[in-house]
Amino acid sequence: MSEGRPELVLQRRPFGSWLLGPADQSTTLLRFRLQVLMTTFSIVTNLIGAAVVFVLAVFVLPGPPLVDELQLAEAIVIPLYFLFAVAIGCIWSTRLTRHVTRWVDEERPATRKEQLATLQLPLRLTLIEVLLWSVAGVIFTAMTLALQPENALRVAATVFDGMIITCTISYLLTEFALRPVAARALADSSPPRRVLAAGLKARIVIFWAVGSGVPVAGLMLAAIVALFEKDVSTTRLSVVILALGIVAIGNGWLLTVLSARSVVAPVRSVRNALTLIGEGELNIRIPVFDGTELGSLQSGFNQMAEGLRERERIRDVFGRYVGPEVVQEALASDRLGGEDRFVAVLFVDLIGSTELAAEHPPAEVVQLLNRFFTIVVDEVDQQGGFVNKFAGDAALAIFGAPAELPDAAGSALRAARTLAARLDDELPEVTAGIGVTAGIVVAGTVGDVRRHEYTVIGDPVNEAARLSELAKSTPGRLIASMTAVSEAVPTEAQNWHSSDQVTVRGRAAPTHLAIPR
Repeated sequence: MSEGRPELVLQRRPFGSWLLGPADQSTTLLRFRLQVLMTTFSIVTNLIGAAVVFVLAVFVLPGPPLVDELQLAEAIVIPLYFLFAVAIGCIWSTRLTRHVTRWVDEERPATRKEQLATLQLPLRLTLIEVLLWSVAGVIFTAMTLALQPENALRVAATVFDGMIITCTISYLLTEFALRPVAARALADSSPPRRVLAAGLKARIVIFWAVGSGVPVAGLMLAAIVALFEKDVSTTRLSVVILALGIVAIGNGWLLTVLSARSVVAPVRSVRNALTLIGEGELNIRIPVFDGTELGSLQSGFNQMAEGLRERERIRDVFGRYVGPEVVQEALASDRLGGEDRFVAVLFVDLIGSTELAAEHPPAEVVQLLNRFFTIVVDEVDQQGGFVNKFAGDAALAIFGAPAELPDAAGSALRAARTLAARLDDELPEVTAGIGVTAGIVVAGTVGDVRRHEYTVIGDPVNEAARLSELAKSTPGRLIASMTAVSEAVPTEAQNWHSSDQVTVRGRAAPTHLAIPR
């Protein structure tokens, strides 16, 4: 697991589309991309909406044909108003977006108030389009009332339906374009509660109503008009139904796709991140860019990943203090007590540590001890044992507990020989006595319910400590008991030969010594 601040999941499409760019894009590129997308979406959606409304009102919906004067007026007024509305809408929307997201240019985190304003920005931008469409509806209805009053209701209803559908699509596209900005606003936090007037469930219902309900209502309105219009032919009514059906299908499909994508993108980002979590990569954080419950889901994933990182860090630190095997033992069972185990014990103790502390500064002594313990831990780990404790300038290593070893004695003897050789080569300024033995001990957790320690207790531990003292006065600085040699596999036992029998301090029975060949 990598260390440091969690990085964003920089997959190919962190916000659900390549159009939105990478998560770490510069502020300048973000501004340019946002301006291009929002301007393009606004022009295209409103142009298509205006064209559909014009075709439906003039050529499709039942009713008296528009008089020439009205058709000519609309042919002139509609393009002029469209250009005017697009210009006003783009300028107004750009200024509002700049004002609300000024914290982006200042390259600072958004305040809680700015987060709320940023997440509400798509709705405010959509309200600008609603206003411009409403003005268009008033102008065209008034113009129709002046030139052909009997068609005023048809024109007003068509413009109103077009406004609802176009502005809803525009809202979804605007929310899509603002995802990178929303992600920056919500960095290292969760979405504010009740950001929108409606949550995810209500939004889906609204999109269904606009995508299906409004077009169907248009069909019903056409049917009502046809009932009161005596001169509507079957062919004309068929054309009306076909045209409105095409609009209903196309609009419903588009809104469903856009709405589904707005839901799928946050879920997919969580799914991709969960895949990385499953592969063992915990140092990740996904961008939170949704203001509904889906944004809370993204934020919840980040909190979960942070908790997993913290747990892994604690486990790692804990393992450095007591050893990975002890961590596994503690996680499996945290009860006090122990069990009889056959283990091999290695005890290593520096010679002349008192004089060393008196003649050198404390910092230098600590540095030397760290180098010494690094070699000890490395060799013990290489042979499958673990260092149970550091006692000043000495270390106690256990082979066969808590994890069992097929050749505990042989592993301890092999570690002792390689350790003695490395200390001579890599740390010649100090010497250490090394003692190795094997036997039955009680291995387990001792202490109090508030403070545990994993240790081994038994005569072999004391014997290994006494052998290390004895080794300090021997040429090779390394002594083992024949008990350990006899328990080792032949390939390791042949590296040792029998020596004297000595009764070490604190023991009644003599110890048969062995030294390396």
